[in-house]
Amino acid sequence: MAIIVTGASGLLGQALVGALTEEGEQVVRLVRRPPTSGDESLWQPDKGLVDQAVLEGAEAVVHLAGAGLGEHRWSDAYRREIVDSRMSGTRTLVTALKGLNRPPQLLLSASGAGFYGDTGDRVTDESGPRGEGFLAELCERWEAEARKAEQAGIRTAQLRTAITLSARGGALKQLLPVFRMGLGAPLGSGRQWWAWISLDDWIRAVLHILRNRGIEGPVNVAAPEPVTNKEFTTALGRAMKKPTMPIAVPGFALRAGLGGLADEGLLIGQRAVPSKLLDSGFRFLHPTLDEALAAVL
Repeated sequence: MAIIVTGASGLLGQALVGALTEEGEQVVRLVRRPPTSGDESLWQPDKGLVDQAVLEGAEAVVHLAGAGLGEHRWSDAYRREIVDSRMSGTRTLVTALKGLNRPPQLLLSASGAGFYGDTGDRVTDESGPRGEGFLAELCERWEAEARKAEQAGIRTAQLRTAITLSARGGALKQLLPVFRMGLGAPLGSGRQWWAWISLDDWIRAVLHILRNRGIEGPVNVAAPEPVTNKEFTTALGRAMKKPTMPIAVPGFALRAGLGGLADEGLLIGQRAVPSKLLDSGFRFLHPTLDEALAAVL
């Protein structure tokens, strides 16, 4: 019984495939280019095409595919690509899963802590309401599309992933060169809350959800102690033994360079906590930011 993974070329997908393979799991990666090995299968989500034979009898599908949020300035065209890549891929998978004679036990689909919009100082868990904004609305639609697999008797869970810390990719990789030069600084007010998780704990959380049939629905994949952006800046400077700038980067400068990514991904944040993971007995390797940064760096 294979575990099927989309988005396997990304930071999270590569790490997850490696961990599953080390544990002796059979993994099949859905790829959008001609397959080059026996553990790959071609799919074309924009055309609604996927090989149902690969999905038949699988143990689980982990769906991580989608255009990256931090790789480009958010023009109107790139916003459409962000939406279309998530909705078409999820719709293609769910349609195929609903047509199987032996569907997998679980569809584990990506989402994001951006579901909650800007929480301010309010703590939120999976029972919290959807926030406002582009990402919040996208996450709601994305999750709703994934939940349609429940019509085929498939357990579904949605990974509301926080900022995932790894020196190999993601937000932290982009911050490291700036901090190495001693130019790290808070962003905007610095008071916005950032939910975060180490890459190791993200992998362990996904494996935990795969193995625990009682976990379903949205799951905050975040460490138990979110921090403000100012606290994050101070902790990263301390971990790198570099000074940080006392003056914050103004919001207008970030907006000029990054467009909507600044407003939705940097200048607001979520004080999100992982109630479902903790209630199910999950224990974090790196529960505090200082521990996570020490392990990552």
